[in-house]
Amino acid sequence: MKTTLFAAAFALAASIGFSACTDTTRRTVDVLVIGGTTSGTSAAIAAAREGVSTLVVEPTPMLGGMLTAQGVSAIDGNDGLPSGFWNEFREALRSHYGGPEALRTGWVSATQFEPSVADSIFKAKAAAEPTLEVIHGYRLVEVYREGDAVTGARFTDDRGGRLEVAARITIDATDLGEALPLSGTAYRVGMDARADTGERQAFEQANDIVQDLTVVAILKDYGEGADRTIPRPEGYDPAEFEGCCTAGGKPMDPAYMIKYGRLPNGKYMINWPTHGNDYYANVVEMPYEERIKALKPAREKTLRFIYHLQHELGFRNLGIADDEFDTEDGLAYLPYHREGRRLDGVVRLTLDDVTDRYDRPAALYRTGISVGDYPVDHHHACYPGFGKIDFPPVPSFSVPLGALIPAGTDNLVVSDKAISVSNLINGSTRLQPVVLLTGQAAGTLAALAVKKGVTPREVPVREVQRALLARKAYIAPLYDVLPDDPDFELLQRIAATGILRMTGEPFHWANRSWFYPERTLTVGEFTQGLHDYAPQIDPTDDPTPLTASAAAELLRRAGGRIDTPAGAEGPVTRREAARMTDAALHPFDRAIDFEGNLKK
Repeated sequence: MKTTLFAAAFALAASIGFSACTDTTRRTVDVLVIGGTTSGTSAAIAAAREGVSTLVVEPTPMLGGMLTAQGVSAIDGNDGLPSGFWNEFREALRSHYGGPEALRTGWVSATQFEPSVADSIFKAKAAAEPTLEVIHGYRLVEVYREGDAVTGARFTDDRGGRLEVAARITIDATDLGEALPLSGTAYRVGMDARADTGERQAFEQANDIVQDLTVVAILKDYGEGADRTIPRPEGYDPAEFEGCCTAGGKPMDPAYMIKYGRLPNGKYMINWPTHGNDYYANVVEMPYEERIKALKPAREKTLRFIYHLQHELGFRNLGIADDEFDTEDGLAYLPYHREGRRLDGVVRLTLDDVTDRYDRPAALYRTGISVGDYPVDHHHACYPGFGKIDFPPVPSFSVPLGALIPAGTDNLVVSDKAISVSNLINGSTRLQPVVLLTGQAAGTLAALAVKKGVTPREVPVREVQRALLARKAYIAPLYDVLPDDPDFELLQRIAATGILRMTGEPFHWANRSWFYPERTLTVGEFTQGLHDYAPQIDPTDDPTPLTASAAAELLRRAGGRIDTPAGAEGPVTRREAARMTDAALHPFDRAIDFEGNLKK
């Protein structure tokens, strides 16, 4: 007999030494993380590593959210951006399974793994932090607020137990932005109006449509001759899944289709959008009990799809894995929500900020704290008559720090998919590695605010970025400068000033931004980049190759102190120009606001 979600959480907590609470339990911490989701896990670990007391409260028995409790254990994107905690997690997976190729088991991703293995990795990393406590089995019911500031939260379990937490900084790391309405923080749900965001692809009128969700299943190969076919689900009709083995309208071999999400150790992730188990339900604003009822049909659809795979397509040897999720139906603990509430932050990232990063009113690229390379991907096939959105190609991108900070609430930081972005670009910022890195930034910001004794909005942008760079986390999405490059931090800093601009390239499912460190540059390129930092430098179109002597002269005119290097008449590379600029001007030391404007 399967246990309930919360009972399983208590049993797990007791077995591994994490805290389980009954009646009323109280905690006082520096940083409270609401939700041990993908971003909540990285946020909690990042905050604890900065030396502040941290508590993460998670309703399920697992840590990792999308990657574990929701079963989406095939990474989308960032394969070429080995940044920060995402890279640390991937290296742990490679160590566990025996190298990068051991994770290339399916064709949808270069990094695929069992949810239970990811959960064990996250729990081991959390347990290694002496200032971090994890409590499972509780869901959020109240956020405490005094004046403009959030001061903590209250949680409950399924037995009526209460957990009350007082915190200096609170992080909303929930999938749907659950702390936003409870704290009186402004947010949006659904699709934005074109006049609001300025995005050409946005609808003329706003609406409350969110992306389809999915209840993921993990199937397991029980061996040749095994028959693990589940009982025929009520309401099953094979016509519901007719066309599941197609791509672009063309037939697909079922044996190939099922390998889409093949995981190590003979398991298969079932998260299939084409006439598969996607499901539309807007449950964002529903009370908890109503939400559970509204999500039941999504679970039933996944069971019908499993039966279809087994009974119609012949995969009888693939049964629901008995060693992943301790739920009554064996499916993931929670649905994979692609979209929920979205914060009204001090800035909002839009699709146009990604496609045209250097030609926008705000230089948000200067304020980056996490990076991604996935194209804009929306799931709307299950909403009747929705139609198609024409998404433009995008380069790799940065998420701005101001997207994590509410416009009107203090001492609250927001991460996961509830950050301040438009509905359209949420289709790129929602992917697992981006969310993992956004969580790392949220935890870092929260910890710095605690240590400085200020609100998150008072922590300087560059201070957060420096702390992330020290952990080998990217602030600029450079495809061709890896963390082991001796100039990694320097080139990241210069890219984040815009003095030497990145070249964006849409590229299939892994978009890029190139720094081209070994290329030469022209005098015109250098003057255009210097102009913002030193208006006395007139931008030109001079095509003359930039030499070291010319670079030194321009840097002196910009107010820098630098000697002309020996052998200075040959052209310099962008790497060399970056080194000279950093040494002469220290441009990254120049304070910026959340819109990337240079402060006087």
